[in-house]
Amino acid sequence: MEPIILVVDKLKGFAKSSQDFVDGLVHRRDRNPIEILKRLQREAFSDLMRLRDRQDKVERILSYKSSAGSPFKEVNTHVRGEVDVSGALLMKDNVDQLDYDAFNRAGMRTGIDSRLTFETTIRQKDTLVAEFVASQKGQGYLGDDFGSPLSLAKVLYVANVSDWFSAVAVPVGAQCRDVGVATSCFHQGKGLTDFSSFGPPILNQHNGSAFGLMVSKSNIIASLAQFASGLGKEPCADGIRNCFGTFGQVVCQISEGTKLSLMGLHQVPRPLGQQFRFGALTMPVGILKLRKAPKTSVEASDPVGINTEEKVSAGSFAVLLESELDESTRIGGWIEMKNSGPKHLQWAVSVSDSPENEFGWGLSLGGILKGPTTWNHFQAEASLRFNLGKRFSLQPGLVYIMDGNARLPIVICRSNWSL
Repeated sequence: MEPIILVVDKLKGFAKSSQDFVDGLVHRRDRNPIEILKRLQREAFSDLMRLRDRQDKVERILSYKSSAGSPFKEVNTHVRGEVDVSGALLMKDNVDQLDYDAFNRAGMRTGIDSRLTFETTIRQKDTLVAEFVASQKGQGYLGDDFGSPLSLAKVLYVANVSDWFSAVAVPVGAQCRDVGVATSCFHQGKGLTDFSSFGPPILNQHNGSAFGLMVSKSNIIASLAQFASGLGKEPCADGIRNCFGTFGQVVCQISEGTKLSLMGLHQVPRPLGQQFRFGALTMPVGILKLRKAPKTSVEASDPVGINTEEKVSAGSFAVLLESELDESTRIGGWIEMKNSGPKHLQWAVSVSDSPENEFGWGLSLGGILKGPTTWNHFQAEASLRFNLGKRFSLQPGLVYIMDGNARLPIVICRSNWSL
C-alpha cells in the first residue's frame, strides 16, 4: 500500500505544479504591456463610436429645428453711429424779426444731432432698419433747451422680392425719401443748409407711417407709396391735420451718371371735428371717408364756388436733375411747387466735389419765388470740407441770405463724426 500511496502523492504534486505553471503563464501574458495597450485601445474605440452616434443624433435634431425655422437665422446686424455739430455766427449787430424769419427759411439747423442706426440683413436680401435720434437742433437760442433724449425715430423694412420689384414698410418716422429712389447729389446731407443737403423739401417731410412699392425696368424706376400721419394727435391751429397722403416718383436714367426724377405728393386733410385721440397707429373706419368742412360766411360769398375739399387739400410737385461728373464731383438742381396757400416755387442748384479722405468743396444757390416776378427769398452758400481720416470731417462755410428787406451774412461751421 505504501508504494501506491507514494505514487498517488507524486501524481498530485505533479498536477499541482503543472497547474501552477499554466497559471503563471496566463498571468504573465495578462501583465504584458502591449496586450494591456491593445485592450485599452479597443475599449477607447468602442467608447468613441458610441459618442459619435450620440453626436449624430443631436446634429440631426438641431438641423431639423433650424430648417423649420426663423427668418432671423444667420442674420448680420451692423451698427452705425453719427454725431453732427453745427454752429453759426450772424455777422450783424442788431437782429430783428425779419432776420429771424430769414434764418429759419434758409433751412439752417444748428446744434448737436446724434444718430444711432441698427441695420439687419434678413433672408440675405431683405433689410430691417431701426434708427434712434437725440437732437438739439432748432431747440433754442444759444442752447437754452437741452434737446430731446435718445428715442426711436424710424423703423423701416425693405423686402426685395425680385430684381425688379421691392416693397417698403415704415411704421414709424416715414419720409418720402424712405419709399422713393435715393438721390446721389442731395441724399448725403453734406451741405450747410437744407437747400443743399436734402434736395426738394418733399423728400424730407415727415408723414407718419407708410407703405410703398417700387418697380424697375431697363433705365426707369417707379415708386408709389401711401402715407398715414397725424393719427392720435391734436389738430393744428388752423383746424387741419394731414391724415393721408399719396407719393409717387419716376426716375429716368438719361445717360450714364445723369438722372431725371419726377415726384409728387398729394395730402388729404382731417377736419377739425375729428379730434379724438385713440393712440398711435389707431384710427376709426369713418376717418377714411372724405368729408367737407362746414361752410363759413367767407365761403358762402365766394363767387368762384371752389369746393372746400380742394381748398384744404395740399400737394407738392418736384423735378430733380442730377449728374455725376466723376467719382467725387456731382452737380444737381431741383424745383418744387406747392399748391397749399399762396402758390410758391422753391429751387436750388448745387455743385460739390467731396473725395474721400481728401479736401473737398461745395457751392449752392437756392431760393423761394412768390408770384411771377417777386423774389421772396434768395441764398448763396460756399463751403470747404476737410476729411480728417475716414470718420471725422470739418466743414466751414459762408451763407448769404436775401429775404425781402433782410440781408444776413452768416459764418457757419459744421463737424461730423461717424462711429
